[in-house]
Amino acid sequence: MMSEIRQAFEHPDERSRATSHDGPLDRISLRDHTVDVEIGAFQAERGTTQRICFNVVVEVRPLAGQVDDDVDRILSYDKVTEAIADALAEERLNLLETLAERIAERILWEPQAERVFVRIEKLDRGPGALGVEIVRALPDVVESAGTEERVHPQMVYLSNAAITSEFVTGWLDQLSAQEAPLLLCVGAPDVSAPNSAVGQAQRRIDLLSLEQNAWVLAGRDKRCVVVQTRTELDWAMKNNQISVWAPSKIVLDSVEGPTVEETDALALALWFATEMDAFGFLAIGAEVGADAVGFPVRSIDVETDRI
Repeated sequence: MMSEIRQAFEHPDERSRATSHDGPLDRISLRDHTVDVEIGAFQAERGTTQRICFNVVVEVRPLAGQVDDDVDRILSYDKVTEAIADALAEERLNLLETLAERIAERILWEPQAERVFVRIEKLDRGPGALGVEIVRALPDVVESAGTEERVHPQMVYLSNAAITSEFVTGWLDQLSAQEAPLLLCVGAPDVSAPNSAVGQAQRRIDLLSLEQNAWVLAGRDKRCVVVQTRTELDWAMKNNQISVWAPSKIVLDSVEGPTVEETDALALALWFATEMDAFGFLAIGAEVGADAVGFPVRSIDVETDRI
């Protein structure tokens, strides 16, 4: 038992050697790669970074013939560090487990990779290191992952006046007849949101104010479903569901994040349309310029019953 416990805390390279069963494989290792990251499910972990340590071992098929000192013929160390950087840049995550899965998946897309050990530890959350370790092999990864064609939604912004308009059902009827999936964003309600002297608290208050209006719109038409995650959005777009964006999670989890104020609902919707690679953008009850985005935009008045 003591031997098994000791092995469990060894570097992943030792774990790899101890669990090999199909003959010897070459190994590429990354030790104690430390990055400052904003990650974690607790409120205290938001808005601040902490040191995260990565130890990774990749088992690779030996090359047939001579390497000939050609870097293009081997799985480079850079591929391992790039997998970490890409996974961190994708979005802000709550769980080390999710991060480890994404890193392992990216590494196993490499042609030579057979099996990967990923250990990730938080160095600043206690007197010791807190972490997870996973092992993944080729059968665990769908080879076509990441190659699926992206869906481009029609983004529609509805001002508060548009949400309460008698024409809203007719607008949705017309928009639903189009081929592109429909993704709705809403303006802020007319009532003032509470004020906080703490920036992060005010940011959440402003985002929740938008989400209240998202639920008002969903209550006006049962076809509208409030969604808050990219996973929900991807499913909804592929299944012809009309989605109303609740922005808090995606905005707060975004690595870069919008450069606009959360109180500027129209600018926030345009940012999200760019993030979603929208097919087009329609603003109902608001004026939007067409010179700052990479997709067609137009505006209509709330007194217009035709889209």
